[in-house]
Amino acid sequence: MRPCDLEKDREIVFHDLPSGQVERALSLLEGMDGLTAMAGPAPNQLRVRYNVCEYTLEGLESALSSQGFHLDNSLLSKIKRALAYFCESVQRRNIAANEPDIKSQQAFVKVYEKHLHGDRDETPEEWREYK
Repeated sequence: MRPCDLEKDREIVFHDLPSGQVERALSLLEGMDGLTAMAGPAPNQLRVRYNVCEYTLEGLESALSSQGFHLDNSLLSKIKRALAYFCESVQRRNIAANEPDIKSQQAFVKVYEKHLHGDRDETPEEWREYK
């Protein structure tokens, strides 16, 4: 996976009412490390850029909603939002799955050593030297 795949550039679309939500959201998100926020092309849009290992669109939008912001709930916005949530969730799980789990590997080695498989000779040691 290329490092640029982890960088996300997303739009957060707010409901038209109450007005001034984009400006208030910008002031909240400005100081966050690893997150760039700017006004979008439309008056009710906010553009955010972040690394998916640090933030998710779902997390950002739920944090804004808990602060009293109203997101656009049109069908198109809901579909875009659900697709972004799903893709980021899968990507984060895949990144976590690729990290080596040393303890699990050590446990597997121990189980494999004790497991009976075809490369073991069941002949007693004293009979192996008998000719």
